[in-house]
Amino acid sequence: MSEETAKIINSKALVAEIKEQVRTEVDALDAKGWPVKLVSIDIGDNPASGIYIRNQKRIAESVGITFENRHFPSSITQKELLATIQSLNVDPRVTGIILQRPIPKHLDLDTLQFFIHPAKDVEGMNPANIGNIVYGKFRLVPCTALASVELLKSTGLDIRGMEVVMIGHSEIVGKPVSLLLMEDLATVTVTHHGTIDLASHTRRADAVFVAVGKPGLITADMIKPGAVVIDIGINQIQVTDENGKTRNRVVGDVDYTEVSKVAGWITPVPGGVGPVTVAVLMRNTMLAGKNQRKKYEQTMEM
Repeated sequence: MSEETAKIINSKALVAEIKEQVRTEVDALDAKGWPVKLVSIDIGDNPASGIYIRNQKRIAESVGITFENRHFPSSITQKELLATIQSLNVDPRVTGIILQRPIPKHLDLDTLQFFIHPAKDVEGMNPANIGNIVYGKFRLVPCTALASVELLKSTGLDIRGMEVVMIGHSEIVGKPVSLLLMEDLATVTVTHHGTIDLASHTRRADAVFVAVGKPGLITADMIKPGAVVIDIGINQIQVTDENGKTRNRVVGDVDYTEVSKVAGWITPVPGGVGPVTVAVLMRNTMLAGKNQRKKYEQTMEM
């Protein structure tokens, strides 16, 4: 084959659908005197984080969510940051909290992330929220994992009985993606850097998810014709144009040009999982608001 045959999974349509749902629910909460507010914490100066924060702010405001950025110098201590998180945990005006990564090396990411109260952990990273997935209780699910599964569902294919290979076993993507798909009765194989002969697994898969941060890892000969390919990887590489100028380019973990000639469905990078992840973050923030209001009402009835 010489031409692209795969259908590009339309993340724009999915994002629009999620945003419409979120705005409706946020407006309803606001009308009941329960405004929704998301607080983003970032530390130091990271250009990539800055872009992500501005994007979060834009999307949040478009769905009626108040957005606040708390920026701290890279010299902030663990104790100071924990105190900040605790103040947000107990602030009834704050619905959701997100901690931007990366953070300075002298800070303990796990401790900080786990210190965010599960009810306000809109990234779904607290062990309580991840653990709930095991029991099929989808309250605040890790955003990237849920976005990836939503993109597969948007194809309209039947997930029940589907052979799925997840490449990568991280706590925030690989493991929760696998649990979410198993809940829909897919047959899931999780692969990683310890897997022998990765291609023998991917060639039989009806859907392949990949999130390892290695550009060009998945090639056309590793994909079954007609399979769904969900590329979660984000990598920056240098390319040289026809004029000899070098520039940075964002790519995924999949050789998009060649794999799109074999796959049935594929997500582009950028423009695939990323925009849906931000939309899911807003939906999690809205859900956190609904859960908090419900708990408040139950408390008042006691």
